[in-house]
Amino acid sequence: MRKKKVLLLILLLIPCGLALTIYLCNRAIAHAAKNKLYSDTRSIPFNKVGLLLGTSKFVHGHNNPFYDHRISAATDLLKANKIKYLIISGDNSRSDYNEPASMRSDLMAAGIDSSVIYLDYAGFRTFDSVIRLKKIFGQDSVTIISQQFHNERAIYIAGKEGLAAIGFNAADVTARQGTTTQLREKLARVKVFLDVWFGKKPKFLGSRIVIPG
Repeated sequence: MRKKKVLLLILLLIPCGLALTIYLCNRAIAHAAKNKLYSDTRSIPFNKVGLLLGTSKFVHGHNNPFYDHRISAATDLLKANKIKYLIISGDNSRSDYNEPASMRSDLMAAGIDSSVIYLDYAGFRTFDSVIRLKKIFGQDSVTIISQQFHNERAIYIAGKEGLAAIGFNAADVTARQGTTTQLREKLARVKVFLDVWFGKKPKFLGSRIVIPG
């Protein structure tokens, strides 16, 4: 009977510990982004480089609103002259899937000159995108472009890498549309701490890419 009680206690403590871990990680990441998030091009400071975080254009055969809003946000920043160059960092792990190229195409359709766009094809994760910004593209400050929850996590990673980062928040989606993404985000925030603690490295680095002054 005593063993059963101990086992039951352990089974009760595990979800409590997980919930506390998620809460503390979420709180630390949100705190790191405090006063570094903007939603208006009129108030956001200028940075030479913006980092647009990639995502799929389509989800289950339908337009992905996260994608559409990020394209609009990046377009607004460039047209407001609040960034000079844009690095699009996303997944190109398969020949038939290319987030950076897709985003560049849609930005050009919105009137953005391709000469100010640089593509990072090895941004498989937000962690990789931020570190490659520093290691490959040689930047020490940046405006990150994504939804607020995503920007918060990217800003936390940037801080750990010695990057001065602010975020420009793309419009979010409805609660119904974003439920799965928000659940994944909670776990992704825990993984960030594991990546930092264990000195995780990007999947690929490579040769430096010079962005003009």
